[in-house]
Amino acid sequence: MKKFITFLFIFALVIIASFSALSAQGNKEVDGRVQIGISKLMVHPALDSIEQGIKDYLNENGVNAIYETQSANGEISTAASIAQLFQTEGKDIVIGIATPTAQALANVFQDVPVVYATVTDPDAAGLTGLENVCGTSDMVPVDKQLEIIEEVTGVKKLGMIYTSAEANGITLMEAMQEACDEAGIELITASISNSSEVMMAAQSIIDRVDAMYVSTDNTVISAISALSSVCMDASVPLFSADTTSSFGTDVLMAGGFDYYQSGRLTGEVVKRILDGEDPAQIGTLYLENLEIYVNLDTAEKLGITIPESLMAQASYIIKDGAEIEI
Repeated sequence: MKKFITFLFIFALVIIASFSALSAQGNKEVDGRVQIGISKLMVHPALDSIEQGIKDYLNENGVNAIYETQSANGEISTAASIAQLFQTEGKDIVIGIATPTAQALANVFQDVPVVYATVTDPDAAGLTGLENVCGTSDMVPVDKQLEIIEEVTGVKKLGMIYTSAEANGITLMEAMQEACDEAGIELITASISNSSEVMMAAQSIIDRVDAMYVSTDNTVISAISALSSVCMDASVPLFSADTTSSFGTDVLMAGGFDYYQSGRLTGEVVKRILDGEDPAQIGTLYLENLEIYVNLDTAEKLGITIPESLMAQASYIIKDGAEIEI
């Protein structure tokens, strides 16, 4: 009897272990649902909007999926760990929101489709030319943004903080440098390695600039409130490339993309792969339709008048602390 009980115990352990192994490989074979792993660099409004856009698009288009979202909290080493986790769990498809997370996934997965979401420069990030990798880019027209800043402020010295460890941060800084050189504007930069350094970096250059610009650099954007506070204390207008994170801050103007729609475009890429399309043939889809955000409350505090030509193009206008209908 004792031997029989022991046998049953061992048999139960084998069953549990087998079930666990099956779960680790994903439940696609069990319930028909696609296992999708989403790795995003950090939690902040723009990246959260991308994630929601992805899920909404797929849900609306009949994709029966189980999502697992992990945040790297701004740490590249954590992004690598998330990629390893998703591989162990046997995800059917993985999505990297922002450059470092997409790179981490591409380094681990060779046979499973990897989709990058709103990576500024996929070429510089090493995400192009791979058979299982494709996605979307949010490369912004930096020259157009500089024209807006110059029109509003007549800027001669522009400040910019960027993340030295992120490919997109360096790419956008270099693009702005080129645009400033052509316009005869001096670009004064400060580099950071994490979001906790943004305020100190801003304080180090704020007395030497006429205006401040922040690109779609996720690490800097995650500290946009601290940056806007430094700018307002010094009466220096802040311009951003991200409209989503500008709400609730003292950003004067923003010119960027709707990141929820970016997420939906990324969702479209995922759907095409699930429908059998080759990721290598999809390549990179680029966002269009630049949106303009204007904060008239901030403009009043700074004594700045926004030209009517720009007001007519605005997608979002803040007045008396609230968004007004256009």
